[in-house]
Amino acid sequence: MPDLKTILSAQKLLTLSGAPAGFLPWMLADLARTGRLTVFVAPDEAAMRAVAGTAPYFAPELEVLGFPAWDCLPYDRASPTLRVMAERLATLHALQAKSERPRLLVTTVNAATQRTLTPFRIRQLVARLAPGERISLEKLGNLLQANGYVRVDTVNDAGEFAVRGGLVDLFPSGAEQALRLDFFGDEIESVRTFDPADQRTTGRIDGFTLLPASEALLDEESVKRFRTRYREKFGATATGDPLYQAISDGRRLAGMEHWLPLFEERLETLFEHLPADAILIRDAGDAGAAEARFEAIADYQSNRVRAQSADPGSYRPLAADALYLVANEWEKRLADWPAHVSTPFHEPTSATVLDFNVDGPRDFAPERAAGANVYEAVVEHIAKLRKSGRKPVLASYSNGARERLTGLLADHGLKTARKAESWHEAMGIADSAVAMIVLPLDHGFSAPDVAVLTEQDMLGDRLVRRSKRRKSTDAFLNELATLSPGDLVVHVDHGIGRYEGLTQIPVQKAPHDCVALTYAGGDKLYVPVENLEVLSRYGAGEEGAALDRLGGEAWQRRKSRMKERIREIAGELIATAAKRATRPAEVAEPDAGGYPAFVDRFPYEETDDQDRAIGDVLEDLAAGRPMDRLIVGDVGFGKTEVALRAAFVAAMAGMQVAVVCPTTLLARQHFNNFTQRFEGFPIKVGRLSRLVGTTEMKATKDGAADGTIDIVVGTHAVLAKGVEFKRLGLVIVDEEQRFGVTHKERLKAMKADVHVLTLTATPIPRTLQMAMSGLRELSVIQTPPVDRLAVRTYVMPWDPVVLREALLREHYRGGQAYFVTPRISDLPEIEEFLRNDVPEIRYVVAHGQMAAGEVEERMSAFYDRKYDLLVSTTIIESGIDIPSANTLIINRADKFGLAQLYQLRGRVGRSKTRAYAYLTTPAQRLMTEAAEKRLKVLSDLESLGAGFQLASHDLDIRGAGNLLGDEQSGHIKEVGYELYQSMLEEAILDAKAGGLRDERPRDLSPQITVDAPIMIPEDYVPDLDLRMGLYRRLNDVEDRAGIESFAAELIDRFGKLPEATENLITLIEAKLNAKRACIAKLDVGPKGALVSFHDDKFPNVDGLLAYVDKLEGTAKLRPDMKLVIARAWATPQARLNGALQLSRGLAKAAG
Repeated sequence: MPDLKTILSAQKLLTLSGAPAGFLPWMLADLARTGRLTVFVAPDEAAMRAVAGTAPYFAPELEVLGFPAWDCLPYDRASPTLRVMAERLATLHALQAKSERPRLLVTTVNAATQRTLTPFRIRQLVARLAPGERISLEKLGNLLQANGYVRVDTVNDAGEFAVRGGLVDLFPSGAEQALRLDFFGDEIESVRTFDPADQRTTGRIDGFTLLPASEALLDEESVKRFRTRYREKFGATATGDPLYQAISDGRRLAGMEHWLPLFEERLETLFEHLPADAILIRDAGDAGAAEARFEAIADYQSNRVRAQSADPGSYRPLAADALYLVANEWEKRLADWPAHVSTPFHEPTSATVLDFNVDGPRDFAPERAAGANVYEAVVEHIAKLRKSGRKPVLASYSNGARERLTGLLADHGLKTARKAESWHEAMGIADSAVAMIVLPLDHGFSAPDVAVLTEQDMLGDRLVRRSKRRKSTDAFLNELATLSPGDLVVHVDHGIGRYEGLTQIPVQKAPHDCVALTYAGGDKLYVPVENLEVLSRYGAGEEGAALDRLGGEAWQRRKSRMKERIREIAGELIATAAKRATRPAEVAEPDAGGYPAFVDRFPYEETDDQDRAIGDVLEDLAAGRPMDRLIVGDVGFGKTEVALRAAFVAAMAGMQVAVVCPTTLLARQHFNNFTQRFEGFPIKVGRLSRLVGTTEMKATKDGAADGTIDIVVGTHAVLAKGVEFKRLGLVIVDEEQRFGVTHKERLKAMKADVHVLTLTATPIPRTLQMAMSGLRELSVIQTPPVDRLAVRTYVMPWDPVVLREALLREHYRGGQAYFVTPRISDLPEIEEFLRNDVPEIRYVVAHGQMAAGEVEERMSAFYDRKYDLLVSTTIIESGIDIPSANTLIINRADKFGLAQLYQLRGRVGRSKTRAYAYLTTPAQRLMTEAAEKRLKVLSDLESLGAGFQLASHDLDIRGAGNLLGDEQSGHIKEVGYELYQSMLEEAILDAKAGGLRDERPRDLSPQITVDAPIMIPEDYVPDLDLRMGLYRRLNDVEDRAGIESFAAELIDRFGKLPEATENLITLIEAKLNAKRACIAKLDVGPKGALVSFHDDKFPNVDGLLAYVDKLEGTAKLRPDMKLVIARAWATPQARLNGALQLSRGLAKAAG
């Protein structure tokens, strides 16, 4: 390796040749170790992250700073994400201070060619907040808002803050954790850290440095500067622009960062933030990337200029050199500072060229293409390396992958593989053996003394799981469960009503929060918040539902009829399960030679859930009983892989496998998948569906009958009368809920004693899963697959320029797009927009009113890439997976429900390319607050896999997973979704217990009247939805410990409990006791209490009589089974405590 001193002392630009991508992290780590800041300019973000992730392996003491570019387009309507802004500012701030540790700064061409704040501004903007500092809450709020923080109700992500009473929650830029500041008057009393997932505090710190969350600051000076310059530049008419008005009011507007030059005195580039002795290294790809970047900037700018008009709200772009460096400036900067170029190619060493003499890794593509055994080739190659005196090092992506690779190589005769946990250790091991390391390099390298091979070099495309910070979805789902006024709810005793909102009803002057419902004929019903559990959401499909009459019979009749039918269903389920358990089935086990090689063709790392599901299925196949397993997982989460492996094991064990799908498109997709993966194995795959010619059809049928075809993939044609199998052993059913009744019956008949694997993307709520355990085996896959980039989501008013760009960007990168609109009547307008504004693109329209066959043909054509764009009302084919479609535009997004939007957004982003979703809202109209909240939540919720829980909340959108057969959707119509579910659970548990469960009523909600104030006051928790959510959660608590921890959480999140809230918590505890004692009503007044029991029965009469005796005369049991207590309780507080004591005593007596 050449001497690094040459680089350190170079005054002129050097070319570092013979330095392939895999070698860069090592070289950069060594340069940084010399004690000078080393800067690496990567061509794009992926290359930057790759270096940042791998360099510390070579030098563990290294501190890596990342300076990414904004993740939006030049002249965009969208702002960069909070997380990117936070990282940029944290890095600029870190550059102000000297560091003890060696430093490596990684950045991209796009980031380095853009101007940013000056070093002086960065120093000026940092505030230190610590206990004992004085600052008024109002001042802090203004400071945070000026610094780009966004005020929210509940803090979940970097750059957000919330103010509640004397508490300020905030998630500072660049911090690991969110912080909670506790104020006493104007003084900060303590600074605690908390976990945004459950909002509970996790520890204390001495103070912290507050960095801005955005580069565009809204302090008074900046706003003044912006206003003056905007007027100067665009004339006085521009003052009507939404941008101008928002900034004048101190409000942030999406995309305002693109006018950064108007906010600041002057801007500098990244170069001004670097110490004078920093060493700059740029990648060979930088020149191309820079050229493309400058072209893009010019291009976007000219598009904006062309579309600009005088009317307010028009996009008024700044000149290209205001925010970005222009090409000649950039060239000059690189030459002046010398920015050395690294290149993988060799050049002869000279005064300006330094050759590292490192080559790229040995590529095993020829072996893979020829279908030769790659592992043998690798073992041979390692022997060659040894001979030539190079140390062999093999890098895997994860511990699991390293184990598997070591095992496979050992099978092929490599006996000297040893694990190494660090680069240093690997160098030692590699002297005598082969070092196996875990390092996420994409490609290795071969230096004169060391050769590194990565998994990707050996096996081709490998995708790694980079652990990302997962946002908690629970907090977000609790919000979702909130009711909004106008929703239908179901009351256990009174049926379907309409929710009107929270109101306060005075009980003898003490305020008490209640939920107001309206019933048919305008009758009102008020449900106290401590009895919320008698209500459940009706679910979707509200249009068809009629309100019930208060006190009418109809509801009770419907409910009891329902109970009967549900009981029958549960009985049948249990009978079928029992029958299956007694039948034998063939055993299939994975064979030692073929299975690992088959598994190795799967280019991803399995997720944990997927591993578990695969393990379960293989266990079932080997158990000797017929398998009946249901695999539930979001679309594209790897259910197919589970099916492939099951089919492989079964087919290799000599069984035939039938794969049944609801649509020809899905069948085709599966068929392609199966033939690809089974290539080279002694397994024949055939297919049956409408789109298959008669000759092929006949051949497949004959092959199935005489046993020559091992796997048949098809639509319900597989179930037809004429199809016979010789030795059918496994049936795989995809999306079962979409088959009709007759096909289901045929399936049932086929299923009697073969193994069955059912795949579905319709989720099943967790509680129901618990109840079902033992009836149908369930595996749930909810971790998203590797390297799925989160979908970038933009919420914006309808803007033809942006949409044109989005569609063309997708078109030019060879992809496809979806355009979804809520109503068929919108289609003509959209077609007109496409014809006039985006004539380059071929589109096809599909909607629900076309014939099924026609829709399928159009979808097929789209799937075959005959069209670039599919325009449709809510995308018709939900299970379809088109990896090349990566842009989604939703028109009138405010018209869709959250789960629907989430579901739609899940259609894109199936492959490794970044996907974009544009949710457009009407340009001139205001949205409802709820719609705005929904869209914000969605754009924040970039994490994947939330869909699963999300959808199980909103199951009603697509009908509950079909565990039970067809009549179910009808049932849900009658009693609403949540109630149906809980009734079903009860029935199944009863049937399992064979009627032996205890007799206490389970849907009893005791009413306790007491005249103390009972509520969560508005000044304690200002946000209504959050309050409702807390009430709902409090009603779900089951025992005293739960109540205690709930109270602790409230104090932690909102400060000291107000009296009314303490009362509420006491009341809930009394209610839980009353439930155990079967009390229906408990009335407490100044002179005593009256207790009515449910159905006038008490679970343990002897206990009750003993309790009455113990109270000696103050208690009397009336002949009508009411219990009267005579006690003088003077204050509301005393009455409440009396109720609690009484309920405790009775619960104890009930045993």
